Amino acid sequence: MNAPADLLTLLAGLGGVLIVASGIGYVLAQKYSPDGGNAVIENLNARINAWWVMIALMGAALVFGKTGAVLLFAICSFAALREFITLIDTRRSDHWAIAAAFFVVMPVQFYLVWDDWYGFYSVFIPVYAFLLLPIIAALRGDTGGFLARIASLQWALMVCVFCISHVPALLGLQIPGYDGRNVLLIAFLVVVVQGSDVAQYIWGKLFGRTKIAPLLSPSKTVEGFVGGTLTATLIGAGLSWMTPFSPLQAAGMSFVIVIMGFFGGLVMSAIKRDRGVKDWGHLIAGHGGFIDRLDSVIFSAPIFFHLTRYFWSAT
Repeated sequence: MNAPADLLTLLAGLGGVLIVASGIGYVLAQKYSPDGGNAVIENLNARINAWWVMIALMGAALVFGKTGAVLLFAICSFAALREFITLIDTRRSDHWAIAAAFFVVMPVQFYLVWDDWYGFYSVFIPVYAFLLLPIIAALRGDTGGFLARIASLQWALMVCVFCISHVPALLGLQIPGYDGRNVLLIAFLVVVVQGSDVAQYIWGKLFGRTKIAPLLSPSKTVEGFVGGTLTATLIGAGLSWMTPFSPLQAAGMSFVIVIMGFFGGLVMSAIKRDRGVKDWGHLIAGHGGFIDRLDSVIFSAPIFFHLTRYFWSAT
């Protein structure tokens, strides 16, 4: 099968669904939320908008190839890191460490991913960057809140750079009989995880009664979680044709990354609650920032990458 043709087929199908969804969302907004006061409708349209962004990312990966995909996700990583840094406590003495994170660590990480240097990019941030940044910060001589400040910066790098870099890293996997089709792995990851988010939202609104984590995310329910997880698992099984997995394997991989995506959303919600904010940023006016839209993908990407590499890659 041909990767560009397969991806175009998938994008065309998703585009058709989203055109219909956008039309429905627009009508609902005009009728029931003309002033943006209906939270359910506004949230639904925010999720539809996020899907358009996902399709644009997958389309860019197809049009520009590996270099374009790595650059695209590097830009996304930069935006996410910026959102994260704005919410943590920093001092003037942290500026050099923050600059190193943005202009040294992040570019090097994505260069290593582009170069397929797995042995280095898999440890560069959790080993080298984690040692380098405290050294830079310590040399500034400001010890007030040092541990919390540097730990927050390290966590920002893990979430916004290390985890996100595993999405384009999928393009470098050497999978027998799957040459030239790795971009479809990115599509599979994004569609399944984001599809789970949408399905959980719909199931939750229709049947949700039992709060699953009321202090972290009051809108998430057990019914929504179960319904969304099963729906996304079935979607993944149905998309096995675009992966190196059998339908059963695709269902299993989908289940794992959906679970990771769900808990990723809870973790990021916990951080927001700790910081006393509703959203990470304002990427989509009124609907939050980049991390708000992609927190589940961020947490599922490294798990999906390493499972695929371990069980299917030749290297």
